[in-house]
Amino acid sequence: MIVVTGATGNVGRPLVRALAAAGEQVTAVSRGASAADVPTGVRHVQADLSEPKSLEPVLDGAEALFLLISGEWFATVGDLSGILDAARIGGVRRIVFLSSQGVGTLRHPPELEEAVKRSGLEWTVLRPGGFDSNAFAWAEPVRARRVAAAPFGDVALPTIDPADIAEVAAVTLRESGHGGSTYTLTGPAPVSPRQQVAAIGDALGEPVRFVEQTRDEAREQMLGFMPEPVVEATLGIMGTPTAEEQRVSPDVERILGRPGRTFAQWAERNLAAFK
Repeated sequence: MIVVTGATGNVGRPLVRALAAAGEQVTAVSRGASAADVPTGVRHVQADLSEPKSLEPVLDGAEALFLLISGEWFATVGDLSGILDAARIGGVRRIVFLSSQGVGTLRHPPELEEAVKRSGLEWTVLRPGGFDSNAFAWAEPVRARRVAAAPFGDVALPTIDPADIAEVAAVTLRESGHGGSTYTLTGPAPVSPRQQVAAIGDALGEPVRFVEQTRDEAREQMLGFMPEPVVEATLGIMGTPTAEEQRVSPDVERILGRPGRTFAQWAERNLAAFK
């Protein structure tokens, strides 16, 4: 059995589908999971990672665990020991941890990765860069006014389609040979916010106006849904990325045998959100 946390999110949802399609026995875990959120035959469990004892029955008999920790969780809890103890008690042998490229570039603290690596379990760490799905933040203004706002309009980063992260996670959860590996996951080419908005307009068949925010305007908006340390690190990556943060990693193609999907492909597939 494979347990997937964050199972209703942008990565967890396609991961659960991919594992189920491959014939795996899957338990989907999130704070709001329901039968409507998962494919037929997938067990769904509502659980809160901040209460690790509640995870022990969920993890009992599991072979592998996909662990996703939100920035909000890290800011308020910040300790994986209870979750890792529950995994060991349940008999989990393999853990795939969704981290962040920012750990590798020293933008984010390394403590969670280090805890996973010290756990005694076979571990694989995935470090994605920015998600294409962050563009969902533009959905309402694009639908209503055909406008989208972001800072650093011409700074390009190789953002990644969450579906590609999910496919990499499915491979590393199911197949041997990935233990002790850390993979940096990016899209196939750098793309700027201005170019992303243009791609959404192309998918819609009509122009979407791009408005460049100041750093302070973006910071104020982001503080509404992200902890301040995460906001500052994110703005640093968006505004003054390092060469490593702008580099296209070969890891997605190496694992999947194909290049990652482009932002334009993501926009086409999620067009309904912007109509």
